[in-house]
Amino acid sequence: MSERRLRIATLVIALLGVCVASYLTYVHYGGLQPFCAGGGHGCERVQSSSYAKLGGIPVAVLGLGGYLAITVALVVPGELARLGAAALAVSGCGFSAYLTYLELFVIHAICQWCVASAILLTLLAVLAVWRLLLSDDRRPA
Repeated sequence: MSERRLRIATLVIALLGVCVASYLTYVHYGGLQPFCAGGGHGCERVQSSSYAKLGGIPVAVLGLGGYLAITVALVVPGELARLGAAALAVSGCGFSAYLTYLELFVIHAICQWCVASAILLTLLAVLAVWRLLLSDDRRPA
């Protein structure tokens, strides 16, 4: 895959993450119940749990900030931006893994929006690191 296609794919995934996190932020501040396919109420349970905030900040807002930061790093040229995008994506993926652990083993409920975000962050981490490694391969020895 060319660097350009890799960058575009990563950017599209980051923008999908912005959409998911924006929806969850809207639900939080609107005092709404998140749409949950199948009517399992897992999304409501997760979003209303004590783990839905970190230091008083909704996790959805943290996710939105993370996705926006990754998006900015993807549109800025240069190696430092590539490194930043990869570091942010890997950090976000790790945090998302922690949140998934909480869903499964502490809250005992699954939020479909959170699962979507976890998948997007995992893809972002893989692609951003791939892009970073690709740039190292093209560097003259």
